[in-house]
Amino acid sequence: MGCIFCDIVAGRAAAAIVLREAGVTAFLDARPLFKGHVLVVPDAHVETLGDLPLPSLESYFAAVQRVSIAVQQGLGADGSFVANNNRVSQSVPHLHFHVVPRRKGDGLRGFFWPRQPYAGERERDDYRDRIARALSPT
Repeated sequence: MGCIFCDIVAGRAAAAIVLREAGVTAFLDARPLFKGHVLVVPDAHVETLGDLPLPSLESYFAAVQRVSIAVQQGLGADGSFVANNNRVSQSVPHLHFHVVPRRKGDGLRGFFWPRQPYAGERERDDYRDRIARALSPT
C-alpha cells in the first residue's frame, strides 16, 4: 500500500509514539508546527473522516480528546489546536488529526504554519515522554 502511517502503526517505520491502544495510535509529527505536535491516526487504513466506520468513531475521538488534554497538561500549554484535512492539504492519505500545543503569543495566525523542528532525538523524546506520562492513568 505504501502508507507511512500504516507502517508506523505496524512498527515497520520509526516514530515517537505517545499512545498505542486498540484501534488508535498517536505519535509526534516529524515536522511539527510547535514542539509536541501529535498526529492521532486510526490503525485501520482509511483516507478521510467520512471513511471511518461509525463503530470506530467514538473510540477514535475519545483518543483525540485525551491526547489534546495530555498535550496541554504534559507540556504546560495554554491550549491546543485540533485539526483535520480531508484530501485537500492532506499530506498523507490516511486519516489523521493534528493536536498542536498552543501558547498565547505563539505566532500561529490564520493558516500561517511555521515549523519548529526538534533540536535532536533527545529533545523529541523528552516531548514524547511528557505527553505519554500525561496520558498514563495515575
